[in-house]
Amino acid sequence: MPYLAHFGLKEHPFTLTPNTNQYFPIDTHVEIIQSIQFGIARNTGILKVVGDVGTGKTMLCRLLLRKLVSSNDAVAYLNAPQCDPESLVGLVCTEFGIEAGTRTQMLQALNTFLLEQHAIGRNAVLIVDEAQALGAEGLETIRLLSNLETERHKLLQIVMFGQSELDDLLGQPNLRQIIQRIGFSFTTGPLTMDEAIHYVTHRLEASRMDGIEFPVFDAASVRLLASSAQFVPRVINILADKSLLVAYGEGSIQVTEKHAAAAIEDSPQIARPVRFNRSMTRRVLVGVIALEMAAVVALFVLSPTLQFWAKDTLSKAVSVISGQ
Repeated sequence: MPYLAHFGLKEHPFTLTPNTNQYFPIDTHVEIIQSIQFGIARNTGILKVVGDVGTGKTMLCRLLLRKLVSSNDAVAYLNAPQCDPESLVGLVCTEFGIEAGTRTQMLQALNTFLLEQHAIGRNAVLIVDEAQALGAEGLETIRLLSNLETERHKLLQIVMFGQSELDDLLGQPNLRQIIQRIGFSFTTGPLTMDEAIHYVTHRLEASRMDGIEFPVFDAASVRLLASSAQFVPRVINILADKSLLVAYGEGSIQVTEKHAAAAIEDSPQIARPVRFNRSMTRRVLVGVIALEMAAVVALFVLSPTLQFWAKDTLSKAVSVISGQ
């Protein structure tokens, strides 16, 4: 595509769909993945990851799936399941390759399957993304599934990824039993400024053509985007992608503060207005120019022969103040 070639890119660096090939290993995310793997290995039972929209939960979920599959674990994956308890059991069984039947039959078949996996030393893991969609009944079913166990081991390891609404649900008194079964809880959040800068740089490097090294974003534009996005990865992606389009439309091979500011202005629902350096510089210039104008006027009164110079200086001052 001409758009990608214009910036020396082989693929879009800021897509909304999580791409594990472009993953930037943020320290907190690495710790969460490692802790989940530890929890699964020690048969913890239920683990939970909660975070605001766009803070990287789905990316972590995809990374965990890839790691579990590569380690030959038996994995069932559900995405935002909205169904009754019986259908939920059926979905889990289907994911594990177990035939459907009545609720009792499916639970018996699932228990047999899990015992077989345990006997050969294989973990069985259920991953639920957007777990807040389960609702109270679905969460109670998750608790019942976590009861499948031997005298010493949980047979099914369950990892729930959800938005903050998941914690709100779990705060209901009728769900206190499942709260007691959650072995580890983790939280995702916004990046730091340094992490945001490295995040943008990493995604660009992972997407660029071989032999291309010029910086697509200047440092000031990245800081502006990160601040406006309040350091939320998904919002950074949206603003960075729009900034590329603005720069491409102008024929520029580098995104500057001006392009970033245009992207922010075009995204009032998700981007926080941020004054960028050029505005700050202009305010400083206005103060300096005001002093110069006063001096010019004084000179003009004292020396009529300086009229031409005074008019020229005033003209430049007006141009700077008006942003021309």
